[in-house]
Amino acid sequence: MYTPLYTPADNPPFNMARYCIAGAAAATPGKPALIVIRDADAGPSEIWTYTDLEDAVLRTAGALRKLGLVPGDRVMIRLDNTSAYAILFFGAIAAGLVALPASSQLTDREALFLLADSGAAAIASASPPPSWGRVREGGNPQHQPSGLPPPLTPSYKGEGKTPIMLTPDDVARMMRDGPRIDYAPTLAETPAFLIYTSGTTANPKGVLHAQRAALGRRPMYQGWYGITAEDRVLHAGAFNWTFTLGVGLTDPWANGATALIYTGEKDPALWPRLIRAQEATLFAGVPGLIRQILKYADVSPAAMPTLRHALIAGEAPPPGLFEEWTARTGRQLYEALGMSEISTYISTGPSVPRKPGTVGKAQPGRRVAILPVDGSDAPLPPDTDGLIAVHRSDPGLMLGYWVRPDEQAEVLRGEWFAGGDLGRMDADGYIAHLGRNNEIIKALGYRVSPMEVEAVLATHPDIAEVACAEVAVRADVHVVGAFVVLKAGATPDSAAIRAFAEERLAAYKCPREIRFVDALPRTANGKVKRAALVGL
Repeated sequence: MYTPLYTPADNPPFNMARYCIAGAAAATPGKPALIVIRDADAGPSEIWTYTDLEDAVLRTAGALRKLGLVPGDRVMIRLDNTSAYAILFFGAIAAGLVALPASSQLTDREALFLLADSGAAAIASASPPPSWGRVREGGNPQHQPSGLPPPLTPSYKGEGKTPIMLTPDDVARMMRDGPRIDYAPTLAETPAFLIYTSGTTANPKGVLHAQRAALGRRPMYQGWYGITAEDRVLHAGAFNWTFTLGVGLTDPWANGATALIYTGEKDPALWPRLIRAQEATLFAGVPGLIRQILKYADVSPAAMPTLRHALIAGEAPPPGLFEEWTARTGRQLYEALGMSEISTYISTGPSVPRKPGTVGKAQPGRRVAILPVDGSDAPLPPDTDGLIAVHRSDPGLMLGYWVRPDEQAEVLRGEWFAGGDLGRMDADGYIAHLGRNNEIIKALGYRVSPMEVEAVLATHPDIAEVACAEVAVRADVHVVGAFVVLKAGATPDSAAIRAFAEERLAAYKCPREIRFVDALPRTANGKVKRAALVGL
């Protein structure tokens, strides 16, 4: 199923759900662990104390085991954005099962691929696709809907088991009436959750994390958040996003803090109101959301009196974002760089001041180096471009890729894991992120970072947003393409934008193709879908 990246000297008992919940449930049982807000102008719709949370998680764990699921079975979660999503995720982990968070917005094809690839033994879904009926009946793969993978023949074993289907009502009953059990006696290296991310093939690849993944997040506590038990953490993402499951739930609970999640309509102007009403002290989201908040909301210091600072990750921030946020809010904005295989590992924070042009430093205790793009596993000297790599002994690093040994081999360099991010480390340990190696534009024989071009074009006075990608102008000619969203009232002028770029970039980095678009394609969580640009 997977090849371990690293074999530790010891493998102590450890359960991620116990680590996150049990301590606070014993020490502060009546303290709010999770507050869910559906209406930004009303009070909380749900308040879960640590006692309530632990009870629901352990009852869900017991109900899952009563269904016949055994340690290691995958539980696919495709629910809507409700507290049941989070409780089922931690309930599966508490039971020694493997949680598989997925989006309820997946198409039939996407959902069935995850089912087939993971060999999930159970699926919780708010609206199962019609074609899943055939899956449950064990239909012949030849009779599956056109273009769908054969879900009953997982590639790793070919077990062909019929998955258990769970509705939202089933999950609600499990949370309320399930037979409460204790946390499973798992080990640090026991699989805990499986997330799917972009691969080098047409389909996503599974990233399998161990129970110890929660321990691997500890460098973020002070290296990025500066979190304490008194914090109230508001995350802008949905429960199905691993950014939310980690930063918005796992880490606040592990520190005995309160997690705040808003599940209503995402109007940028409402976030400061939510921060004020819920007395949030930390706020987390993607840079694109921060930009929208600055554009449409009142962000004066008085508008968010309890906020200490905000946290961003997930994409490169646009130029000027930090300066505008600090000037208008009176608070700091701390950035982190991460990937699905380890979560965030480089950041700024209260103890690591921002250095313009960089993402930050390796978080305390992490071993990070810059390796040659094509070559050895010997770390490069300061101020040299290369691949950002993290040591394979990092407790936050994944166990391995699910049934993807070839892709796993591609990212290993001796004792290092290099996930494809390009960077440069200076003599002080600050790291500049130069984009993704597999997103590098190969134009006219040169390698160009799209992020470098975007950073320059974003300073043009008429450009509101911009993203770059490789564009084929002929079968054998590829150039840098810029996809531009203009500010209101601006006139499209490709020549002026090219001239602007030529004054600031080497000739081979300048966009040869400029396309004006109404909006950039983004994921549900606000990240630019670079692969979709060329279709615009």
